[in-house]
This record gives sequence, structure tokens and C-alpha cells, in this order.
Amino acid sequence: TEPGWMPATFAIHDDYYPLTGAHLDIADDCALCHNGDYNNTPNTCDACHLPDYNLSTNPDHQSLGLPVSCDDCHTTDPDWMPATFDIHDNYYVLNGAHAVIANDCFACHMGDYNNTPNTCIGCHIDDYNDTTNPDHVDANLPTDCLQCHTEDAWIPSTFDHSMYYPLNGAHSLIANDCNLCHMGDYNNTPNTCVGCHQTDYDDATNPDHATAQFPTTCEDCHTEDAWVPSTFDHDGMYFPIYSGKHENEWSLCVDCHINADYTSFSCIDCHEHNDQIEVDDDHDGVPDYIYESSACYACHPIGEK
Repeated sequence: TEPGWMPATFAIHDDYYPLTGAHLDIADDCALCHNGDYNNTPNTCDACHLPDYNLSTNPDHQSLGLPVSCDDCHTTDPDWMPATFDIHDNYYVLNGAHAVIANDCFACHMGDYNNTPNTCIGCHIDDYNDTTNPDHVDANLPTDCLQCHTEDAWIPSTFDHSMYYPLNGAHSLIANDCNLCHMGDYNNTPNTCVGCHQTDYDDATNPDHATAQFPTTCEDCHTEDAWVPSTFDHDGMYFPIYSGKHENEWSLCVDCHINADYTSFSCIDCHEHNDQIEVDDDHDGVPDYIYESSACYACHPIGEK
């Protein structure tokens, strides 16, 4: 009943606009929001707080094009904090291990929400530099982490092995078991056949590679599919069978190498010398100790008369 109807209370304000948080603290100072005019007072956040939106710097709401519907991220608690950011995926999708830390903004943003990196290496350069097995820096591995890793964890990872050593044949069958070749150490892994297969070379007995002094370049005779079948430069290293008189006179190695023993062979098993008179005539003048030794190869190194 005071003159001029003033002062007045408005206990039903929440029927029109609920006063919570920081708004509740100013409930008794109506002029702060209404400015003396109670008609068409805005009831949206940005209608009152657009200057706050425009002046925000961390993050810069305008530069990022954040929505002006403040309540998408903020509550009416004082100082706009805490805030949520449900539209993070619009800027950077949080998957795997990143999703686990989604509520710890500081872990990535370090308190500064402007110009936060959106590439893997932007955050994980220290992980790249500190990795020793394999040493990413020395191996000059790409800094695009997603080429090998997922966002779930660093391990397991994939790897375009062909950048360093193509995995073909039998090697391709073990491509998913890295430990078979790397033995848990990815630095200085051999990239030559004998670097991994020295034991196979040393243990080979038929033929005995070490005794015969075969080359250790396995690919000269073998493929990556399997050790057998293999090829062999028989003409160039030992005895011409692909050319000369012996060409087309054999089909299998055992034709000359008795019982598949590749360390020995016998001429006389093929050249029976049935016509002894002819043989004697061919060897006229050859000393008996040579002629009778059957060491044909000593005088006929390429199989010619």
C-alpha cells in the first residue's frame, strides 16, 4: 500500500524465467536485467550476454563460430564455469583413448583453447621423438601417427613394411608375427637373406653349403616362396650341364648325383665305356695311373673329349 506501488516483490518470477545460479544472486536487483523496462525483456542467454560471447578469448567464440546458445555449454553458475562442450566432435572427434580423457580438457588444451593442435604429431611429437623401439627419428618414420597407430592405444600398430623390406612369399605368411624376425627389437634388423638365415645355410647338408662354399646370397638360388625348388648356376660354378655335350642329357639332379648326394658325382656311372678298344684308343698316350683312376673330370673339366 505504499504510494506509487513501490517497492514491489515478484515471487512468481520463476513462472516466467527461472532464476538459478548467478541469476539467483542478483534476484533482488531487478534493474540489472530489466533496466527499468519490464516489457519484452529478453529470455535467451545471448540476448543479454552477447558482449560476453564477443569478448571471449579462451576460446575465441567468434573465430571458432561457436553457437550463441550459451546454455549448450554453460550453466548459470558464476564465471561461466564449469562448462561442457558436447560439440567437440564438430572440431575434433574424440575416439579411443581420447574419449577416455574427454572430461579432462586440460590434458590436451593445457588451459589454452586457442590454436590447439588438431594433428596427432601436434600433441605427440615427444612420444615420436622418445620412441626407441623402433627409433622413429633414426628410421625417418612418417609423423602421421595414424598411418600405423589407432586412437585406441599405440599398440597394436600396423606398418607399411614395404617401405623398408617387401614381404613376399613365405615372408608374407608371417607378416603379422613381427617378433619372428625382429625378436622384439626393431632397430638394425637385418635386411639381407643371410642376415636371418645364416643358421639355415650352416645347417644345410644336401648339398653342404658351407663345404661347397656356396654364396650366402640365398636369392641366387632360392625364392622367397620356399627353399625348394631352387635354381643353381651349375655351368658357371661347377660343370656345364645346360650347354655343351651334356645339354638335354639329364632331367633330374640325381641323374648325376647318386642318391641325391650333391657333394659328389661320377662320370663313369653315365659313361660306361662299353667299347674298351675305343676308350683305349681315345686315351692313347695317357699315363696308366691317370687313365685307370676314372678321374675323368680332371682331364675333361667341361665334359668334352
